[in-house]
Amino acid sequence: MIRVLLADDQPMVRSGLGMILECESDIEVVGEAGDGAEAVELARRLRPALVVMDVRMPRTDGVEATRQITADSFPADRDTLTRVLILTTYNVSEAVYEALRAGASGFLLKDAAPGELVRAVRALADGDAWLDPAVTADLLAEFASRPERQLPAPEELAALTGREREVLCLVAHGLSNAEIAAHLVIGEATVKTHVGRVLMKLALRDRAQAVATAYQCGLVLPGTAPPTPPGAFAG
Repeated sequence: MIRVLLADDQPMVRSGLGMILECESDIEVVGEAGDGAEAVELARRLRPALVVMDVRMPRTDGVEATRQITADSFPADRDTLTRVLILTTYNVSEAVYEALRAGASGFLLKDAAPGELVRAVRALADGDAWLDPAVTADLLAEFASRPERQLPAPEELAALTGREREVLCLVAHGLSNAEIAAHLVIGEATVKTHVGRVLMKLALRDRAQAVATAYQCGLVLPGTAPPTPPGAFAG
């Protein structure tokens, strides 16, 4: 069961989100917060797998709440991290960019279809990132042009095997584990192992940070397509 906390200062929005998610047999809404400070307090007490977080909220906004919830010192058990899905009416605003830098694992526009919200929740609960397809290209270009996060040292990047680097690039192109497995003709469990090793070697929290790092380091360029799968023929 995916335990979800909803954080939005508008009760009607929280109610609508709850109705969408509670229709799913594998998702449980365990709490609601009206601002960022309450979201932090409830996340600490309820230990949800995921917080669906509005950006613009009173007292403590979604960016600062995300920073606190994703901090290394926040979870009592490092094996049960709480992930954050940013929900916003804005496209690639400064607040969205800062929330992803603060540790959010993805973001979704509020005008997205209900099914997109469900898919995003499941993806983040499974360890994937989720970037709204409508604005992903602009967001990644922004990450590539603003390498404010401390990037991996050259020797850390050099420590990646050829296959790990290949997997990192495919993650940055937005492929899921299943799509990477099909692309490389390997098992999905093997992909998960490679992703885990990439995160460990580069000291990254999750796939969202991996995506940003790949673009900031120039391993992937905005607007490019994934490399041709092994054995495929052009034309």
